[in-house]
Amino acid sequence: MAEYKYEFVNVRIHDGIAWAMLNRPDKRNAMSPQLHYDMDDALARLEVDEDVRVVVVSGEGGNFSAGQDLKKFFRELERNPGERKKAAQAANRWRWERLYGYDKPTIAMVHGFCVGGAFMQLLACDFAIAAEDATFSLSEVNWGILPGALVSKAVADAVLPRHALYYACLGEAFDGREAARIGMINYAVPADKLEAAVTELAEKLMKKSPAVLRATKQCVRHVRTMDVPQAYEYLAAKGQAIKTADKEDSYNTGMRQFLEEKSYKPTYEPFRLGTMLTDQRPKTAKKK
Repeated sequence: MAEYKYEFVNVRIHDGIAWAMLNRPDKRNAMSPQLHYDMDDALARLEVDEDVRVVVVSGEGGNFSAGQDLKKFFRELERNPGERKKAAQAANRWRWERLYGYDKPTIAMVHGFCVGGAFMQLLACDFAIAAEDATFSLSEVNWGILPGALVSKAVADAVLPRHALYYACLGEAFDGREAARIGMINYAVPADKLEAAVTELAEKLMKKSPAVLRATKQCVRHVRTMDVPQAYEYLAAKGQAIKTADKEDSYNTGMRQFLEEKSYKPTYEPFRLGTMLTDQRPKTAKKK
């Protein structure tokens, strides 16, 4: 198993799940330039790590992230434009470009504070589960700036305009229950059940065909900005690509298990993975 050693990111891999944790607990995981460099590298490696099927993004010490570290990211780089640009590129890359188009399913696990710039990685992840008592805040308006980078767009795309305007313009904090109500996250659970809930979701995802799951999440993301003719064409091409590049041969394997073997109910469960080769062997008994 590959080693992941960073100054401000901890990576733990267990049973196919990678837990990528921001690690500046004394600063509530406020994001410094070095944290951005560490996380950008970690996510790039995890995406191609064969031991990893799902990536969870969260923070050590009881907090998701208090946003950008104002001193480290802004004040100390004011007179160093080259380093400021490098840090901004890394910050935007891992928090949006990399996570938004990630090949593997991603889950944001939110506890403690999720503030400002942390909304980018929250909303770039495919799924998000939060503790009921987590604290979300788009507080930029309270100290004279906009929700910058892509925060404003990410929030506006994720929830109804009324909700986006209310929380961005007032800067009021809200908890995990409210985040679920407005569609910012999938659902909220008691804090002591958060890790178990995230693990359960990850295990459900790992039972799906990796190729079909990857294509499905990419389709849902991309068709949102397409018109109907574009979506028809894109989805047809994506469906054909799965059939030619899927190691599981998901289409034929799933159809065979459902129609001939009657071995599962697709409304309630996925077909069995890893059966492409064994399904070719002569059957000695048919499952009833």
